[in-house]
Amino acid sequence: MLELAARQSQLEQAVSKLTSLVLTIVIFGLLVALAFWLAERSSERIQRFVKYLVFLAPALIFLFIGLIGPALRTLYLSFRDARGDSFVGLENYQWAFTQPEILDVLKNTGIWMVVAPIASTGFGLTIAVLTDRMKRPGLVKSLIFMPMAISFVGAGIIWKFVYQFQPNDRVAEIGLLSQIAEWLGFVPTNWILTSPLNTFLLIIVFVWIQTGFAMVVLSAAIKAIPGVSLAEGVTGPYDVIMRAEAPSMEEFGRAILSKVQAVPGITRTLTCPVTN
Repeated sequence: MLELAARQSQLEQAVSKLTSLVLTIVIFGLLVALAFWLAERSSERIQRFVKYLVFLAPALIFLFIGLIGPALRTLYLSFRDARGDSFVGLENYQWAFTQPEILDVLKNTGIWMVVAPIASTGFGLTIAVLTDRMKRPGLVKSLIFMPMAISFVGAGIIWKFVYQFQPNDRVAEIGLLSQIAEWLGFVPTNWILTSPLNTFLLIIVFVWIQTGFAMVVLSAAIKAIPGVSLAEGVTGPYDVIMRAEAPSMEEFGRAILSKVQAVPGITRTLTCPVTN
């Protein structure tokens, strides 16, 4: 009898949650429809504003709830005591910057902030330029982009077999990195627990996932620039040779070169004009 009552209670809770979800979706859809209905009966400027608001508002709300709000609250609580009752000024920061563990965390965070974006963007730009020169760039880009479609859990399982370490000498090494170390005459170690090597090993996993995304974005950014007809990778002081056409040098600098220089990953350019 008690088991039947518990199941009935769980069913009622599930139905209540499902009903709330459906009502939320319906109300949101009605609000969006109402906004578009009112926009169609107003000026073009108001229509454009309403469309931007409808499409951006959900993302901005979730961004504030999940990121900006918690960040502001964390900043506020950093000046309070452990209970959050009284103001303590910079005491928490003084304590944090005198703890070796916290300094290690800050050091690793700094390494991540510098190495990971530069590596993923650099590899993405290089691969974007090289794959565009192949016969089937779409197939190659799909294979390189595939890690982006894998969850971090799946990526963790894959790279676990790369960094796997067997502390028992009687058990054969199954980790790829440990096996390579044995072939080269080195003694395998617990790679994930070896600092600071473990930081760079985890960055490799991040770069492996994000390089495909950076490749797609940078390739589309270069191709989307009006006037660009060719982009090739080369070896030398410059990594990309780009061919572009414009009716005049002034138009070339204003409409094409400025946009090329704004592409992330491009730090300097050299222009060699050819006139007809």
